[in-house]
Amino acid sequence: MAVNVETLENLERRITLTLPASEISKEVDARLKKLSRTVKADGFRPGKVPMSYVAQRYGYSVQYEVVNDRVGQAFADATNEARLRVAGQPQITQKDEAPEGHMAFDATFEVYPEVQIGDLAGAEVERISTEVTEAAIDRTVEILRTQRRTFAQRPAAEGAAEGDRVTIDFEGKIDGEPFPGGKAEGFQFIIGEGQMLEQFDKAVRGMKVGESKTFPLQFPADYQGQDVAGKEADFLVTMKKCEVPHLPAVDEAFAKALGIPDGTVEGLRADVRKNLEREVKFRVQARNKAAVMDALVKVATLELPKALVASETERLVAGARADLKQRGVKDAETTPIPADIFKPQAERRVRLGLVVAELVRANSLQARPEQLQAHIEEMSQSYEKPAEVMRWYLGDRQRMAEVEAVVIESNVTDFVLARAKVSDKVLPFDELMQA
Repeated sequence: MAVNVETLENLERRITLTLPASEISKEVDARLKKLSRTVKADGFRPGKVPMSYVAQRYGYSVQYEVVNDRVGQAFADATNEARLRVAGQPQITQKDEAPEGHMAFDATFEVYPEVQIGDLAGAEVERISTEVTEAAIDRTVEILRTQRRTFAQRPAAEGAAEGDRVTIDFEGKIDGEPFPGGKAEGFQFIIGEGQMLEQFDKAVRGMKVGESKTFPLQFPADYQGQDVAGKEADFLVTMKKCEVPHLPAVDEAFAKALGIPDGTVEGLRADVRKNLEREVKFRVQARNKAAVMDALVKVATLELPKALVASETERLVAGARADLKQRGVKDAETTPIPADIFKPQAERRVRLGLVVAELVRANSLQARPEQLQAHIEEMSQSYEKPAEVMRWYLGDRQRMAEVEAVVIESNVTDFVLARAKVSDKVLPFDELMQA
């Protein structure tokens, strides 16, 4: 039987679904009879509750379930018959008028758009590359040394300097009055590492153990403590302890402490290079993939299903709320979050998803089993026990779906780069890592 599909506006469609009332009544009766076997009521043995009681108590909810199920199945059958790709959930409304002995419903919904991808030869993409230099390895080794530094008491005659670990007592006042979080005893931090506001950090430099000092501090207007943001406070600081750092020598003992198999400095630098090259590879791939996706969006033409945009917006709002909760924000579950601020991002995500899906379908860019295996093996190499990490991925469908999505995006990236107007740029290591 042909399905009459009414085109409303853009991607919106409507079809009418009719259901025989007798079939619905028959199904309701069958479900109520099945339910009566387990219904409990005072004064009746299990399975002996009168059908009139069961129908009175559960009839409405069972009727609703049956109609819902039948309408859902009728909608699925009708859209399959009409070969429609439904985007999002349909809106179902019952019609006042219906053929005799029937119930009628209007199903309003959106369909997936036709995606037209322009000539990729005209797409412009900047492809970056980055080299791991000896200087980058040197800096990484210094970071490893800093992570394993030890501290010793600085001579009493010397003042605190850059890199020292100091222990202080402090008390701050605004207009002569203490404020929450403005006082601490035995507070420890390292000078010059950005743990304290710059004015505070500078004021402590040069102080000796036992010395006290008063100084003004201007809180930034965007300071996280809203009660003190933009205000000036007077702080009294007393130096209780000052320790000078000692960095370990880069030698065989240092290499062995870091778990380098051959225990040599050369082995350490080789291991650092390997890890940096792996990180650089992932970051370069991510940057180039983003550049390709930007180019794809520009050459594609399509309409966006409102239902998909709304659904994606809801996901972004939920993600923002979860982030607030993780940060310890009070009332994160009820904090008002305007959905409109996420709409542009949601539209871009939906647009990109539809374009990528069309490119994959039209050019057979699906992830192959060997690609999935290779990607998991590469990711697992950065862990201490690669085999366990591989089993962790392979044993979960959701994680494998995430891997598949990454591999498909890589296939799309390679496909576009092979056809687009590509300009190559060498990005300095530091710039890549800071981005």
